[in-house]
Amino acid sequence: MLLAATKHLAMILYLDNALSIGPNSRAGRYLDRGLNENLAREVLELHTLGVDGGYGQPDVLALAKLITGWSLARPGRQPNPGEFHFHDRAHEPGAKVLLGNTYDQGGIDEGEAALLALARHPATARHIALKFARHFVADEPTKALVSDLAGIFTETDGDLLALAEAVIDRAEAWQAPHAKYKTPYEFALSVLRVTSFSDNAKRLVGSFNELGQLPFRAPSPAGWPDVAAARAGPDAVVRRAEWSFAVVRRVAGGAKPLRLLDMTLGPLASARTREAIERAESSARGVALLFVSPEFQRR
Repeated sequence: MLLAATKHLAMILYLDNALSIGPNSRAGRYLDRGLNENLAREVLELHTLGVDGGYGQPDVLALAKLITGWSLARPGRQPNPGEFHFHDRAHEPGAKVLLGNTYDQGGIDEGEAALLALARHPATARHIALKFARHFVADEPTKALVSDLAGIFTETDGDLLALAEAVIDRAEAWQAPHAKYKTPYEFALSVLRVTSFSDNAKRLVGSFNELGQLPFRAPSPAGWPDVAAARAGPDAVVRRAEWSFAVVRRVAGGAKPLRLLDMTLGPLASARTREAIERAESSARGVALLFVSPEFQRR
């Protein structure tokens, strides 16, 4: 997966690796151009070791050199234009040292070997385990859970299915009330599932923009934040309420709020939430109150 992501054109173009040229390569000497560290830095910080994974600026430079030449095929120059292509002329020659390990295979093999070593690094196991537990269990997962998942990641050589099965078996994943606050994307989809949405799907784009999570518009290469603090502020809560009432008016005005409550939340609904829905002045308002209830906001 790491190899596939690093070679993907979206990653190469977004993080400017197509512009990265080994200073001492044939192309570098001819064009007088040098390295671009963006992709190497994000691979280390986001995809493998993590920001506290023990690497330094020399390691960023080393990885940037190792993946010089990782770019795309040019029309009229290489077959399969627009697909991944290794440009040997742009690859930095000589041995590189990354995290104390020397890579001198030459060509594309250097970068591939380095990425495989990073994928199997203990810091990568801890980083992925934390991200996995944070996404599926809680914003601040227990150290025991993270440690166990890191061990499974190492033992299974990065088998994410094994991590998923381990999370399912953990009591923390099923605690009540649920710990994870839904992202705007998750919230919108859960509302639309309940209402049996069949409207024009293009309208959803505006919905995601209104809720603050427009697809493919994450604020940084790190993607969207995975903790409630980043999306549970007063303005965001008001947006969800306004959007919920608008959806109800359009596609769920005749729904039975208590029936939907039992179908969606069941015993998870608090007495206060049930009472508010029962006392709603209309069915539409009752359904909207269900959607903005604290229990419905979590998964």
